Amino acid sequence: MEMEDDGQLYEHFRMEVDKGQESIRIDKYLAEHQPHSSRNRIQKAADAGFIHVNGIPVKSNYKVRAGDVITLMLDRPHYDTSIEPEDIPLEVTYEDDDLMVINKPAGMVVHPGCGNFHGTLVNAIAWHLKDLATYDPNDPEVGLVHRIDKDTSGLLVVAKTPDAKTSLGKQFFNKTTHRSYNALVWGNFVEDEGRIEGNIGRDPKDRLRMEVFPPDSEIGKPAVTHYKVMERFGYVTLVECILETGRTHQIRAHMKHIGHPLFCDERYGGTEILRGERTASYKAYIQNCFKLCPRQVLHAKTLGFVHPTTGEQMDFTSEWPEDMAALIDKWRNYVKVRS
Repeated sequence: MEMEDDGQLYEHFRMEVDKGQESIRIDKYLAEHQPHSSRNRIQKAADAGFIHVNGIPVKSNYKVRAGDVITLMLDRPHYDTSIEPEDIPLEVTYEDDDLMVINKPAGMVVHPGCGNFHGTLVNAIAWHLKDLATYDPNDPEVGLVHRIDKDTSGLLVVAKTPDAKTSLGKQFFNKTTHRSYNALVWGNFVEDEGRIEGNIGRDPKDRLRMEVFPPDSEIGKPAVTHYKVMERFGYVTLVECILETGRTHQIRAHMKHIGHPLFCDERYGGTEILRGERTASYKAYIQNCFKLCPRQVLHAKTLGFVHPTTGEQMDFTSEWPEDMAALIDKWRNYVKVRS
C-alpha cells in the first residue's frame, strides 16, 4: 500500500551478542533469542532493512560475531502513541455500520508518527466516530485498511469493525480491489498505454525516496503499474494509473523510472523544468503552475471493493481537488493558445 513515509527509523530493541557466541546466521540467532518472533518474520524484517548490526542494515544470512550490537529499527516510534480524537473536517463519501469511505485532502498526514502526532486523518476519524462505543481508535483491528501519501489526495476506506477490517484487508492483499489514480507527469508518451514492472525498495542514497530495481534482483518488493494516457499537453501528460500492487510511492517511483516524473514532485525530481521551451516566459509559466498546485499531482480517483457484510460490489469515484483541477485547466488553455 502506498504508505506515508519520511524515512526515519526508531529503535525497538537492542541486544549485544555474547562473548562466547559461535558465528551463526542472524535470523537463526534472533529466532532463538526472541521467542515471540518466527524466523520467517525476522527474515522479512531483515529484507526490509529493519535489522541493523553496529548501526548498519544486514541481510538475514549475516553471520553474527561476539560483541555485535543488534538493533531492530522500525519506521514508527516504539512507544504507544494513543490516538486522541481531534475535531478536523472530514469529507465522508460513504458511510454505513461496517465502513466509511473518505476523500482525503492533499497535505494531510494519514497516520500519526515521525513527528506528526496531531492533525492526522486518524485523529479526525477518531473524532468522527467518538460516539460509536465499539470503535477504539487505538485498536489495530479496526481503522484504516490502506494509506496514501501526505501530498496525495483521494479515496481511502476505513473499517469500523474487526470483521470488516479482515475482509477488506484480504481484498487488498489478494489484489481484488479496484483502484485508479490520476497523475500529471512530465513528458509526452509515444504509446497510449503501458505497463511498468520493477521492484520497489528504499533508495540506499536517500532514505526518504524509493528506488526501482530489476524484477529478478530480489531487492525491494515486486510492483506493477498500468497506465493510460487521458490527455496530452505536449510537455506534460495526464495519465490514469491502475495499481496491481500498492507499494510505498509506487506511482511516483515507477513514473520517474520510465522518465516521466510526476509534475511538481520534489522528492522525485518533478520540480525541475524537465520538458519544454528555454524562453523566460515558459519558465515563468511553469513556476506559476508549481505555485498553483505545490505538490505532486496525484489523486486517488476511484476505489472499488466487495462490501464485507452484503457481498455487494461497491465503487466510488472522487473529483479532482481544486488545485489539481485549476492546474489541468491552465494546461488546457496553454495548449489552446499555442495552437
